[in-house]
Amino acid sequence: MLVTLIRTVILYAAVIISMRIMGKRQIGDMQPNELVVTILISEIAALPIQDIDQPVVNGVVSMFVLVILEVILSALSLKWSRARTFLNGRPTILINDGVIDQRAMKRVRVTIDDLLSGLRQQNIFNIDDVRYAIMETNGQLSVMLREERQPVTVEQADATPEGIGLSVPVVCDGRKQSQFMQLTGISEQQLRSALRDKGVQVSDVFLMTIDSKGNAYMVKRGDGT
Repeated sequence: MLVTLIRTVILYAAVIISMRIMGKRQIGDMQPNELVVTILISEIAALPIQDIDQPVVNGVVSMFVLVILEVILSALSLKWSRARTFLNGRPTILINDGVIDQRAMKRVRVTIDDLLSGLRQQNIFNIDDVRYAIMETNGQLSVMLREERQPVTVEQADATPEGIGLSVPVVCDGRKQSQFMQLTGISEQQLRSALRDKGVQVSDVFLMTIDSKGNAYMVKRGDGT
């Protein structure tokens, strides 16, 4: 039992180090080669845990070989566009100037249901509102709306709104979050003043956020339960 625990800890540490070397990416933002390496690392890490006859060092070495290969491929992708295209492919325009490109959809094997679902996830329910829709190399859908459907910017509205301060959590589950207060320059006095205005103590608060302008939002413990 102790041997299995030690092997698991070693492999867990090796996986974490490997992923840190590869860089920070969400699963949905990974390129195909990165996703393959991630899956292979998890499979390699599982083998020595399931089979105690497998040396741990073999799994660790295999993981770091994969990571080194991934780093080399990433460096090649940064330097040469052809290598980047070969590894990651190119973005594909699925809707061009309001017209659905059915050939492009067949080429990347995207159904109309997939396209409509991707638009709905961006709060677009009418395909006539779309000027361009591009399938990125990581599978995400980028959309540009028609000019008349695009939201009005501050510049277009000829307005100068008051700036919005960064809002940070200063109390979470009855505990003061000093690190966030220091990060944004929110003082103890501002926190006490906000608590006094709400008529509560720190221990009574489930969540309280304050922005740099002193505006506070609070949820008491037990609210909504």
